[in-house]
Formats: sequence, structure tokens, C-alpha cells
Amino acid sequence: MYEIMPSSNNSLETDYKSRINRVFQFIDENLDGDLSLNKVAEVAYFSPFHFHRIFKFITKETLNEYINRRKIEQSAIDLLHKNISTTSVAHKYGFSDISSYSRAFKKFYGLSPTAFKEENPNKFSKIRQLESKNGQAYPDQEKYLCLITNLKNWIAMNAKIEIKEMPKMDLAYVTCFGPQNMPNAYQNLIKWATPKGLINEQTKMVTVYHDSFKITEADKVRMSASILLNKSIETSGEVGLLTIEAGKFIVGSFEIGLDEYEKSWTGLFLWMNENGFKKAEGNPFELYHNNFNDHPEKKAIVDFHIPIE
Repeated sequence: MYEIMPSSNNSLETDYKSRINRVFQFIDENLDGDLSLNKVAEVAYFSPFHFHRIFKFITKETLNEYINRRKIEQSAIDLLHKNISTTSVAHKYGFSDISSYSRAFKKFYGLSPTAFKEENPNKFSKIRQLESKNGQAYPDQEKYLCLITNLKNWIAMNAKIEIKEMPKMDLAYVTCFGPQNMPNAYQNLIKWATPKGLINEQTKMVTVYHDSFKITEADKVRMSASILLNKSIETSGEVGLLTIEAGKFIVGSFEIGLDEYEKSWTGLFLWMNENGFKKAEGNPFELYHNNFNDHPEKKAIVDFHIPIE
């Protein structure tokens, strides 16, 4: 869970958190538009100077660093998942030309967008991480194919995979950066939701991923710790409202240990590509059906969702 600048005024702190939630949403929806300091500060109703200080305190990045990273990382996801030209990706994320995009991409990942696509033939497999991300070389071809085969077999035995038309989902959420902050975010969300009568045996918890662990450093991955709402409700402060639009999803149903989440996501994206599906613009998310602490083997019963075209 992110923090806000220390203040003795609790109402002021609550107001700040609400404004920053709006900023994250605005940036996500306008990566190809005007994201100047003046414009984004206006969205947050801060002066540019004040907003710059608050934003860096929360994200540990300047506004420009955050926006540039989001553009490059989201463009990398498009290169992995979509049959789209590098030129189209560059224009989609507001770069003036392919040369400026390629320079920015190479500065971030250490190789050009074209080389990035060639080095990741098995789209979104965490087995083939970029050297610049983890300092490790790729496994040789024989070992790589063996790992892929083992992953396919594991998914076949441990997942029920379906293509579903999902209804619109309204969520109340708390933002956090990095998995180490997720428990705190859920704790704060439950503390807010309980007196409002939103927590009961039927309540569904949902984690929405705005970044990919394959593309983004773990401590910078932005997530929304959420609960599924069945009625309209007003939120304030760090608790915001988020809508997952109705659409088609790959749904992988798992009963897994906490150390098997990464394998499950990797396998599900591998299944997606092996079966010719393309990821849509929305965010992947997890929907939980139990509290793993209540499971005799400490396992989570969870559905993983990938939006597809």
C-alpha cells in the first residue's frame, strides 16, 4: 500500500490519496495524449510544484520517469501479444517517429523493439526473461523446449481452462506497488469495507494487475487489491472504484499453493498463445473463492482471467 506525505490532517491525507488514484487512471487512459506536468497536476487539483513532490513520494519516480516507463512497458506487452508493427506501436504510445521510439526502447531494455520480439518467440513466457532484467542468459534450446513441455503438462493436470463471456464487474480497490505491499492493501480495504456491510461469506476478493511481472520490475508492478461490489457505494481516500468491462476472457481455474501463482500465470499465457488467442486491452486479474488459510493444504481456489479479443 502506498503512503502519503506525513500530515497531521487526516482529511487532507484522505483527499491526497483520492486524487492520486485519479492520476493513475488518467495516465493509463491517455498514454498517447498530453501528459505534461501541468496537465496531470490539473487532473489532481494540485499546483505543478506540489504535485511533483507528492507523486515522487508515492511512486519513488518523477512523473516523467513513471510515464516513460509505462509507455515502454505497455508497448513491450503489445509487441509480445499482438500482430502489430513497430511503427503502429510507436504511434499508439505517442512517439513522434519510429527512431525516437526505438532509442527509448533500447535505452530501457538494452535491445531494439524488433530484437525484443525475436528474442521472445514464446510470447509472455517467464522462462525466457530478458538478460537486462535478471542478468541471466537464456537456457539452451533443448532445455527450453523441455521446460515448455513440462509447463504444458502441469497446466493440463492442474487447470480447468474455459473461454467465457464475463459480465461487467464493479470493484472497490486500494492501490499498491509490489507484491510485498499486497497484504497491507487488503487489510486497509477490509477495514474500510467491514463497517459498510461489504464483507461476508459471499464477498469475492479480486487482484487486478495493471503491469506485468515479465515486463516491469516487481517492486514497481501496480496492483489493485479489490472486492467485488453487488451494490452502488461511495468511496473516498485511498479506496477507489474500478470497473472491469464485460467481455471475453480466458479463465483458468486453479487450486494451488502460494508458490505456484507464477507458474499458473505463465502456463495460462502459454496456453493463450498456443491456441491462437490475442490479449485484449484490459488488465488480467485473479478472483479468489476461498481463504487459503482455511484450506487443509493451505491452497488457494482461484480463477485467473486474461481478457482476449
